[in-house]
Amino acid sequence: MSKLSTATKRLLVGRPFRSDKLGHTLLPKRIALPVFASDAMSSVAYAPEEIFLVLSVAGISAYAYTPWIGLAVCVVMAVVVASYRQNVHAYPSGGGDYEVATTNLGPTAGLTVGSALMVDYVLTVAVSISSAASNIGSAVPFVATHKVLFAVAAIALLTAINLRGIRESGTAFAIPTYAFIVGMFLMLAWGLFRIYVLGDNVQAESAGFVLKAEDQHLYGIAFAFLIARAFSSGCAALTGVEAISNGVPAFRKPKSRNAATTLLMLGTIAIVLLMGIIILAQKIGIVYAHDPATQLSGAPDGYQQKTLIAQLAEAVFNGFPVGFYFIAIVTALILVLAANTAFNGFPVLGSILAQDRYLPRQLHTRGDRLAFSNGILFLSGAAIAFVVLFGAEVTKLIQLYIVGVFVSFVLSQTGMIRHWTRHLRSETDPVQRRHMQRSRVINSVGLVMTGAVLIIVLITKFAAGAWIAIVAMVAIFVVMKMIRRHYDSVAAELEEVEWDGVLPSRTHSIVLVSKLHMPTLRAINYARATRPDTLEAVTVNVDEPDTRALVREWERSDITVPLKVVESPYREITKPVLDYVRRVRRDSPRDVVTVFIPEYVVGHWWEQILHNQSALRLKSRLLFQPGVMVTSVPWQLTSSEKARDRARRVEPSAAPGATRRGFDAPEGKQ
Repeated sequence: MSKLSTATKRLLVGRPFRSDKLGHTLLPKRIALPVFASDAMSSVAYAPEEIFLVLSVAGISAYAYTPWIGLAVCVVMAVVVASYRQNVHAYPSGGGDYEVATTNLGPTAGLTVGSALMVDYVLTVAVSISSAASNIGSAVPFVATHKVLFAVAAIALLTAINLRGIRESGTAFAIPTYAFIVGMFLMLAWGLFRIYVLGDNVQAESAGFVLKAEDQHLYGIAFAFLIARAFSSGCAALTGVEAISNGVPAFRKPKSRNAATTLLMLGTIAIVLLMGIIILAQKIGIVYAHDPATQLSGAPDGYQQKTLIAQLAEAVFNGFPVGFYFIAIVTALILVLAANTAFNGFPVLGSILAQDRYLPRQLHTRGDRLAFSNGILFLSGAAIAFVVLFGAEVTKLIQLYIVGVFVSFVLSQTGMIRHWTRHLRSETDPVQRRHMQRSRVINSVGLVMTGAVLIIVLITKFAAGAWIAIVAMVAIFVVMKMIRRHYDSVAAELEEVEWDGVLPSRTHSIVLVSKLHMPTLRAINYARATRPDTLEAVTVNVDEPDTRALVREWERSDITVPLKVVESPYREITKPVLDYVRRVRRDSPRDVVTVFIPEYVVGHWWEQILHNQSALRLKSRLLFQPGVMVTSVPWQLTSSEKARDRARRVEPSAAPGATRRGFDAPEGKQ
């Protein structure tokens, strides 16, 4: 079983990396861009669609506002990108918004950012995979009827890829991401070239449809609310921008400069694609309805509304189906791969939070492939839970989105303003002061814009489902506070108790005996070697004939250690031993009692079921007894030697942790 599980792990994850190979896993910019850009690129794919959907409530005339809403989103994105370029230079350790807020605003603000980002990363995976399931399901009916199963399988696949290490996952995702970027640029360039240069009449399939407004009387505040809601939906394009500031440690040196350059490339590509999609969609007359069955007239019977990107590709590449299918395929791929940003950002954030004792310490350590394996598994488990809970329905999940990332935006920009203000008090170099003042202005503008967007998002999306995300953030915040309180109380407990240096007056050793065989003799000899003041063997009388036979055999042997029989009228083993140990402790409270338990070391999982069950129960209870030490004395059965030989062939001793796991070093490596 051990061989099978180890071989399966190596097949899925790969051979382990030594700790000194960490530099091998660091990312150059060409790989870092697809690793951290997939979320932002996928957001660009559906953010314009969300703007058109919201505005469709007011009818076709409201589409005139799409370029202005898109421009507003692009301005916010440009400011956020410029702000985060300041962040990665000032805080290159990978803490991102969490570190900025903690350092400048205090632990509570930092923990708020941490909880918000954790929720946002989980929702990034859930929304992206669910959206991919919906897109693929429109072409493959099986996926449409089994969306949850598809989404869970896709998350499991992404988990396995990321467990192989960020460099390998980046390489795997680079081709689809670059294919999407190139395909989108080609589609936009060719479409605009046909319209403005060739003068072609490029029309979407929905251009001739009539859009009926759901509400004919939207004026004043109601219409302004609709515009604000469309803007907040369009701001989904900003999700994923913050991931680079959390992933700076994954970059090659110089880390900060490479991260800032990658962030600039990501922002530039996202802005160009977002505005290009909106302008081209308006030029070819796309009509995109929130409810096609009731809002569209003039559509053929049984009309199935295609996605915005699909309608663009179909119109631009009319007569060239290869182009249409290429765009459809790479768009579906980018939606699946969008979750990869979260798989790179969440584990790093979790590691930093664990280092600060807000999360279990297991999240801080790297796995065999130098990736934060526990964080990756935690993220995938939480995302699968959301997918199953909401049935992989994008319309339900999308309402929970965006809130977390803008909470972190606002607190991050506030923290950066305080950062520059604090440094300006002590900086005397005029050049550095001008640089800091310019950075503070950028972060101030970022605070104003992201704060305004956060207010708009909360107003327009709270009742629609954003409250669930807020509740999740509060719950995570409270749990992390409780974890930190526990770690602090344990640390205080261990530090406050000062050892007075007084040794136990005596040691009383007890060897538990069931039969007189080699494991028992080994345990007795080892107990003798510890030179206790008192040594005795103890057996529990659960079967009278067996106990009498053991006593007779003990008396015939040359063992000088006395054997004590503990009665057990109810044929229990654990409770009589515990009662006896407590009695010894009560009679000599200053003595230390050491209990030696012989155990079999087996080579098959089913052998573990047949052996050591009593020993496991005894150990689990004795560990809670004060003044009692528990020592296991192993006896290796033949099957364990075979298992060790198999493990040596599967896991070479040069692997990390080989010595800890009991594998000997090869000759010449001692």
